[in-house]
This record gives sequence, C-alpha cells and structure tokens, in this order.
Amino acid sequence: MTNITLLVGRVIREPESRDTNGGTTVTNLSVVTDRPARNSEGKTYKDDNGYTVKDSEFHRVTCFNGLGKNVAQYCTKGQMVSIEGRIHYTQWEDGEGIKRYGCEILADKVDFLTRGVSQDNKDAPDIDE
Repeated sequence: MTNITLLVGRVIREPESRDTNGGTTVTNLSVVTDRPARNSEGKTYKDDNGYTVKDSEFHRVTCFNGLGKNVAQYCTKGQMVSIEGRIHYTQWEDGEGIKRYGCEILADKVDFLTRGVSQDNKDAPDIDE
C-alpha cells in the first residue's frame, strides 16, 4: 500500500513553529495550489480580464524536527515550495462534544523553489532572473 503526496504551491502565511515537551519541533504551514477551473461542459474559461479562472485548494502541512526547524527558519509567506509527504486524517471531539475531522500533509521533504516575501529579502531579485 502507498500513501504519497506531492504538492507544488505557494505558502499563504508565515510558518508557525513550536517545541513539544518531549523536545520535538513541530512546524505548521499553509500552502495553496491552483488549477484551471472548469465549467459544466468540462472546459476551462476566462474572466472578464482575459485570465484563466482558477480553482484553489488550501493544504495544512506539518513538518517535524530538523525539517520543521529549517522550514520555520527559511520559509516565508509567498514562497513557492514543493512538498513530499503523506496524507494524515485526524478525529477529535471539540469542547462541546462534537466530533471534528481534519486532514493534513505530514511532510518528509520540503524544497524551496522561490524566495518568499519577507522584510529581509523584499528588494532581492527573483531567483529565476
């Protein structure tokens, strides 16, 4: 059996990192992926400005230990990243006793494909220039 996920998308907010009581670093980030939207006939279409309409999906990604530390240190909002990992589903009861469900990607590898938009590098040229 196999559970492998590959995402290439853009980081939508600064990563959040914490250390557990056991010393494990856990870093969470949110990534958006886009694909062309399709109409009821299955065809892509353009908006009033001539741009192809996109459907966006938002993904929660969790990184642990050394990977989590690197992502927390070097990953910033706006950065294009490639993530390899696996899908993980969770279930819990909230404070009112209602069952809640979640889905996240547990990352094994994160590659930084571009620079993000941070105060430190806002004037830096794009990587592909």
